Amino acid sequence: MERNSLISTGIDGLDIILRGGLPPKNMYAIQGSSGSGKTTLGLQFLIAGARKGDRCMYIATSEKPAEIDEIARSHGWSLEGVSINRLSFYGDRGTGGRGQTMIAPAEVELPQIIDSIVRLISEYDPQRIVLDSLSEIRLLSRERVWFQRQLMMLKEFLSGRSSTTLLTDTSTEERSELKTVVNGVITMSRTKPLYGPTRRRLEIEKLRGHDFMSGMHDYAVVRGGLKVFPRLVSSEYKKDFSPETVSTGIDEFDSLLGGGLDRGTATLLSGAAGTGKSALVTAIAIAAARRGERSAIYTFDERMATIKSRAKSLGMDLEHRRDEGLLEIVQIDPAELTAGEFSSRVIKEVVEHETSVVAVDSLNGYAYALPDEHFLSVHLHELAAFLGVRGVVTLMTMAQQVGFGLSGGNPPFEVSYVSDTVVNLGYFEYRGTVRKALSVRKRRSGEHDQTIRELIMGSSGIRIGAVLDKFEGISNGIPRYVGECPDPEEECP
Repeated sequence: MERNSLISTGIDGLDIILRGGLPPKNMYAIQGSSGSGKTTLGLQFLIAGARKGDRCMYIATSEKPAEIDEIARSHGWSLEGVSINRLSFYGDRGTGGRGQTMIAPAEVELPQIIDSIVRLISEYDPQRIVLDSLSEIRLLSRERVWFQRQLMMLKEFLSGRSSTTLLTDTSTEERSELKTVVNGVITMSRTKPLYGPTRRRLEIEKLRGHDFMSGMHDYAVVRGGLKVFPRLVSSEYKKDFSPETVSTGIDEFDSLLGGGLDRGTATLLSGAAGTGKSALVTAIAIAAARRGERSAIYTFDERMATIKSRAKSLGMDLEHRRDEGLLEIVQIDPAELTAGEFSSRVIKEVVEHETSVVAVDSLNGYAYALPDEHFLSVHLHELAAFLGVRGVVTLMTMAQQVGFGLSGGNPPFEVSYVSDTVVNLGYFEYRGTVRKALSVRKRRSGEHDQTIRELIMGSSGIRIGAVLDKFEGISNGIPRYVGECPDPEEECP
């Protein structure tokens, strides 16, 4: 179906999942538990239509018009152009109001309710309809087959009209009678993690005659409505780029890497806390800015004040590059994030700004932000694949508790297969002084220097020192000096 003929839901992320929107003149089910956002989605659908000049009708079976108005006000919406109607099953005639039709028999049977809905639609002739919800109507039916028959009658009536209809329902049973009647099903769910806010996901279970993105997609209910974060599919973002090698801004580091970092590859910087991982990431981002390229650093662990202070102490022109718009530093709150939302932020940054360097600092914070996720490695792999097909230089840091890089401690999840290049950092001691060391353990795209070098950081910047050929055991965390004693009268370390 041509995208121009599709009906927008009014939610950008959901339209992406639906490959442009919903096929018109059909019935669709929005299923989910109470509080999952079904009413909010329905209202967004209607408001989007009203803005285009469509006749839009909301039919409520539980909420009163005043409650619908309150929902709209909480999101900053105007319901102008949306006809609000309420079906009352218990004789409550309400207070009247804008565009309302009250139907209040003392004890009403299911066919009468369906007839009332048909009459409302016939009189107003809407192009968009939301019936919210079927759960109350289902209670009037003694048998499932009877309820399904009434739904079929409603569908038959609507099939001859130009209406696109959303039916909300709290039933999510696999054999729900609603699923067999409608042309599409959107299921909304929410879970409560051990810590942090409620996590919400939606899935397109069914959509007749139209392609869509399968799988679970994160979404959030915020002021302004639903924000949907489509599952990342890296193959949909391919872009031609030149597979060149770019400088890190540190000549000795470039030499260790065999020339620098390759566009479209991911580099993991692993080591104990304080070994210089974040400083190296910042230096690489600033080097990109000097080339006129934009970088984005997503920091999970450090406060902005700490990042600024460290950059200043190393003589890095961080603030200047940020003012130029060539360096974006985003501080992520680990308690307020889902994998889908984070991926969507990165996609927007890269696609809209042609960002050439993206850093995740650190993977430990990324893992802590998503404690109940079971497929973090898959999320990370897809994110790295997306950045790869866009030609982005990807940097990831990971803190290890002990040892020299990956030789000590357990990583929060498997990352080695995601990384094209692995740089290990660690400490070693010489004559009572703790120093830093660095080595390149892996580089898929070519040869690299396999020596261990001293990493020196000071007010003049970051330097890579000489080969630590007077030591053994640095890589396993137990360094031993094997060179000649600097002073014959003193005991060698």
